[in-house]
Amino acid sequence: MNGLFEAAQEVSDFMTEREWKFCLIGGLAVQHWGEPRTTLDADFTLLTGWGEEASYVKTLLGRFESRISDAHDFALSRRILLLKATNGTDIDVALGALPFEEIMIDRSVAIKFGPGIFLPCCTAEDLFIMKAFAGRPRDWQDARGVYVRKGTLDVNYILHHLTALCELRDDKETLERVKRLIEANE
Repeated sequence: MNGLFEAAQEVSDFMTEREWKFCLIGGLAVQHWGEPRTTLDADFTLLTGWGEEASYVKTLLGRFESRISDAHDFALSRRILLLKATNGTDIDVALGALPFEEIMIDRSVAIKFGPGIFLPCCTAEDLFIMKAFAGRPRDWQDARGVYVRKGTLDVNYILHHLTALCELRDDKETLERVKRLIEANE
């Protein structure tokens, strides 16, 4: 795990030096807010906006090795850049542009993950929203773990932002599932 946190710190330091807006998401955030589990990569959301992604991708690829041959084009079409830190650890950088992503990054908090490892991490509420919205079986387990472990989450905040995201893909089922999860764990 230490190599994973060191890799996350390396990428975080690189983005901080450029005064980019970003935060840690994914499995490492789950380590802090939810039921601890193993993860093999560090995930970030980097606020690039719409139309500015290429300069961020180029800068990151100038510093970190890509995990795939067509990383630049892949990142621009899929909004995810797949990198390797200096120690070989996988790093996923989501290219954020949605209003929710900007709010999430603005709300992020510095978390100490170990000696000398401080990373800007999304809040428990924002992690819950992202996990519910992603909707894969592992994501639902993580969302439930965050809800149960954290204890008190701002349910109004969650429902407000999740509703807006679900409207983007005309998804009523995710909202209903979240409401059931909340009711079952009150």
